Amino acid sequence: MAKGYQGNKERLEKISSFGKSIGKRAVFKCEWCESKDDLRVWDYKPDAQPTMETLALLCRQCRNWADGRKASSNELRSIRNALWSDVSSIAEGAARVLAQCKESWAREAIEESCIAYDIKADILK
Repeated sequence: MAKGYQGNKERLEKISSFGKSIGKRAVFKCEWCESKDDLRVWDYKPDAQPTMETLALLCRQCRNWADGRKASSNELRSIRNALWSDVSSIAEGAARVLAQCKESWAREAIEESCIAYDIKADILK
């Protein structure tokens, strides 16, 4: 894809084209915490071509966490079940957020998840 304004516009159009399919996959709930509030498509791999595997439907709170906003370990418990998704944007994205939590339950949940071993190792380093 082209860079700059036109490239960004094309990327957003491509992401938008997945909206209905992602909404159906998510049953119109946040794919991390199951909230139904302020849902938007989140791009897990902004440097890669958008696909169903690289996009997730997230609520505002989870998008904020994905974008680096800190959360308490208690708040993060709401996304623990996302680790068992077979969609990489859901499981790996949630794992990267949970890895910031220094509680043992978060690390154990990531280690027990179905995420590929090499990706887990990178997340938990």
